[in-house]
Amino acid sequence: MAITGAASGIMKAGIDGAGPENSFGVGILLPFETPTTVMQDDPKSISFRFFFTRKLFFVMEADACAVFPGGFGTQDEAFEVLTLLQTGKAQPMPLVLMEVPGDNYWETWDRYVKDQLLARGYISPEDLSLYKIAHSAEEAAEWIKSYYATYHSVRQVHDKLVIRLEKELSEEQMRELNESFADLLVSGEIVKSEALRQEADEPELMSKPRITLRNNKQKPGRFNQMILAINEMGRAV
Repeated sequence: MAITGAASGIMKAGIDGAGPENSFGVGILLPFETPTTVMQDDPKSISFRFFFTRKLFFVMEADACAVFPGGFGTQDEAFEVLTLLQTGKAQPMPLVLMEVPGDNYWETWDRYVKDQLLARGYISPEDLSLYKIAHSAEEAAEWIKSYYATYHSVRQVHDKLVIRLEKELSEEQMRELNESFADLLVSGEIVKSEALRQEADEPELMSKPRITLRNNKQKPGRFNQMILAINEMGRAV
């Protein structure tokens, strides 16, 4: 399913690509614009009065996010997603910043983030792993697919963070995870685990391999690096 702003331009292209039957529209009511007719009379199209509720809905239901060049609204939405990922208030997911070959919209933005936010200590180096600039639909699609190649999802169960996987990691890879990401642990180790009793409300996921850890929750960017490492390890399994 695709979720777009249900307006013209690139948002309509997203609907056309997925097909109206596979699309949700999350529009915004603005005093100086005519309400969108792109998904008119479609029950999957919702118009919001406030930007914050609109952003909440699309981030809450998304498994990946692609952002295309735009104005203040584009920047607002991109930084909202980054903030939610950086603070752990959203489930980990790939954020792709799209620009055509030869354009430098996001390249310039990336330099600003590194030269100002990172250099001044306002963000951490690992936060740069939360987004990727892509120059084609194929590159973006491959990045999104690779994000879920081995990693599937996470769930917090009391003091344990459960990471569901698409394939089981080897003992050597588990040792490597513990050595490389010990800074994420409050105590103990990253260990393989069966499905926990509290996960029974998601029966379709009970058979997946999983690992658990007592995560300090202070470094979502670093945790994202661990997801990327898990996916890389999965290539060798």
